[in-house]
Amino acid sequence: MKICIVIANYYPEVSNNLLGGAVSLLKKRGHKNLKIIYVPGVFEIPVVISKNIQKFNAFIALGCVIKGKTPHFDFISHATTSAIMQLSIANKKPIGNGIITCLNKKQAYERSIGKRNKGVEATRAILSVMMAIKNEKK
Repeated sequence: MKICIVIANYYPEVSNNLLGGAVSLLKKRGHKNLKIIYVPGVFEIPVVISKNIQKFNAFIALGCVIKGKTPHFDFISHATTSAIMQLSIANKKPIGNGIITCLNKKQAYERSIGKRNKGVEATRAILSVMMAIKNEKK
């Protein structure tokens, strides 16, 4: 199975934690056919997934959006989440959403480490869906 991680590196400390958690779990589960693509922000994630949708069996979207004083947070979060879901459904491929949306950097950091690591959660989700698809084919 070929898996692609598309990671927004706008908040590198948070993104690196998410990536570390995702890669660690994939390696632990024996997945070696992995590609990592970096993008500047979460808004760019869907277009990169769309461009590569036929090359991989599953995707993991990682990144962080922190609420500011304008509605930008709401627009970016909604547009990105909707686009990821539409890509997943239209192409019948699992896309794990490990994009943290939060109110401040402290929350973002806390959700990127330990048991709350959203990169790990998104990876678990795609692995579970991949297993369900595999079992369905039997």
